[in-house]
Parts: sequence; C-alpha cells; structure tokens
Amino acid sequence: MNTILHITASIRDGESVSRSLGSKLVEKLSAKQDTKVIIRDLAKNDIPFIDAERFAANLSPYAERSPEQHELAKVADELIEELKGADTIVFSVPVYNFSVPATVKAWADLVARAGTTFQYTANGPEGLLTGKKAYIAIASGGTPIGSEMDFMSPWLKFFLGFLGINDIEMVAADGIMGEGGEEKIAEAHEEAARLAA
Repeated sequence: MNTILHITASIRDGESVSRSLGSKLVEKLSAKQDTKVIIRDLAKNDIPFIDAERFAANLSPYAERSPEQHELAKVADELIEELKGADTIVFSVPVYNFSVPATVKAWADLVARAGTTFQYTANGPEGLLTGKKAYIAIASGGTPIGSEMDFMSPWLKFFLGFLGINDIEMVAADGIMGEGGEEKIAEAHEEAARLAA
C-alpha cells in the first residue's frame, strides 16, 4: 500500500488555495493505487517551537531519555515516523511574508534529527530519507514564485534535499491577489492534475 503524507499549513481552511491544490494532487495520486493518506495540519496541530530542553531530548538516544525527555520528544518522534513511513509527501504551503509559515519551520526543526533523518559524514550532511517523492503546492498573493522575493520555495526544496528527498515537483498559484487571480488558480489546478497523472 502506498502512503501519502499531506502536510498543510494555511490558516485559511476551506478558503485556502494551497490546501485545494494539495488536495487535488492527493486525489489524483490516490486514484492510481491503493493508498493510505495521512493529513498533518500544521495550522491546527499546535506544533511546538524548539527550545533547549526539547532540542536535548530530540538528540538523546531513545533508551537513554528521562521520562521528561520522552514527553518532550514525543511530538518529534511522531512527526518523524509520519515522514519515514510516507512514500509520497504533498506539501500545501502558502507564502507568508516571503517565506514559509512559522509552523512549517517549527516542523522542520523537529524532524531534522541527526542520526535519524540525516547524518554527518566526512563529506558533509547526508539525508537518510531517500527514495521518496515530494510535491509542493504553493499559493502566493503577491510574491512571484522563483523570483528574488521568494525565500519559501528554495528553502523548502533545499530542506527536503537535506533530508534526502530530492525528487520534487512544484506547482504554484502565485500573484493570485492581482488581476487574473481566478485564472491563475484554475491553471495551477490543471497543472496539479497533470503532475499527478
């Protein structure tokens, strides 16, 4: 069975263009084979920000953690298991102030665990989550994706590559707050369907 992890981050729920784009990808990908879909809504799941105690707990070997460290590392353990268990990851991500929502960065800080999702080598860091496919569905009101103002898509692609996920497709509905926004959204939905075909 194929497992798709759908990670969403928009605060706009049903009005979210990035969510609808990602849902289109998941729908089309799921139609190909028997699929289990796991949804991780970063806007609703109260993802904690990393602090010194949580960082130390995340790095401690499982068998050596104190009860307090087990509790602190619990959410990171869960997020990492979701990511490791997924064959395909679909990100539905809006651009907030030229970059990813803070919840996406909080998620990244929790899943980047040395020795688990990446490792240090003599040649630098090496991602351990190889063999996965990722799709990034982006919505932006005014930031053109791929422009010098877009710090979101290059960062997310780089981060996924850091974890070993290099097979990445991207679809964007950008500039949707301006003239022709509805047409741009429709075109992005068509592109999402094509990518997942």
